[in-house]
Amino acid sequence: MEATWRWAPVTAIAPIAWGTTYYVTHEYLPATHPLYGAVFRALPAGLLLLLLTRRLPRGAWWWRSLVLGTLNMSVFFALIYLAAQLLPSSVASTVMATSPMVMMLLAWGLVSERPAVTHLAGAAVGVAGVALTVLTGAEAVNGWGVLASVSAMVLSSVGFILAKRWSAGADVLSSTAWQLTAGGLVLLPVAVAAEGAPPAVDAPAIGAFAYISVVATALAFAAWFTGLRHLPAGTVGLIGLLNPVTGVVVGTLVAAETLTPIQVGGLALTFAGILLGRPVTRRKPEPIGEQAREPVPDHAAR
Repeated sequence: MEATWRWAPVTAIAPIAWGTTYYVTHEYLPATHPLYGAVFRALPAGLLLLLLTRRLPRGAWWWRSLVLGTLNMSVFFALIYLAAQLLPSSVASTVMATSPMVMMLLAWGLVSERPAVTHLAGAAVGVAGVALTVLTGAEAVNGWGVLASVSAMVLSSVGFILAKRWSAGADVLSSTAWQLTAGGLVLLPVAVAAEGAPPAVDAPAIGAFAYISVVATALAFAAWFTGLRHLPAGTVGLIGLLNPVTGVVVGTLVAAETLTPIQVGGLALTFAGILLGRPVTRRKPEPIGEQAREPVPDHAAR
């Protein structure tokens, strides 16, 4: 199997792109139509990938696409918006940053992928770093917001592991297209019933929707599911910690927010957690006279 380090940069595209959506959504998108916002994010991305792959689901992938699209796209996007409305962004981000631990435990139970000690240690260090980076104040915490954030984190973790378990029989782009399309179609009638007519948008909002749909959704989810196929869930979860880190960095560089020394230390601690939990490659002992073999990953996905 290929060394897992080759797939880490590909996987990292997803959380980095997702980390930019906080700023883009806050600055350019209408806050009063969250369901339509989720539809406009999922459905165009799914249709775009369908045009590229020109493949429809077959057999079990019809119902799998519906399940995964609901978990990973429609319900997830709606819950994330609700959490963002009810919680300070630092609290919501910190709750979501616990997903590596959840993904490891779910992968252990659902796909028999036992987490390595280094993965668990790296996740603990990384979550501590994210907490230092984004947990900024002593604002009152809304219980419903915490419930929404935890539910989003758990449901998406289940969806990601199920996507890894069901990966056989469909290429990454096709399965991603099916999930996004199904998720958008599931949410569309709910948006019409709950929010009425779609919101009026100006040119900046159209550009923002295009960026979120094409880059932060179509490209990002394709990269994420590619990583899930080639890397252990623990490694993918740790790379996902780049999401809140990117959000803080973009806020600092673009929105002129300032970082405290503690937040800078948190960023360093987060990256330390990612490095600590990364899979290590090593060479097997070889008989004298034989050429060196390719590195064998310690924690190859099973």
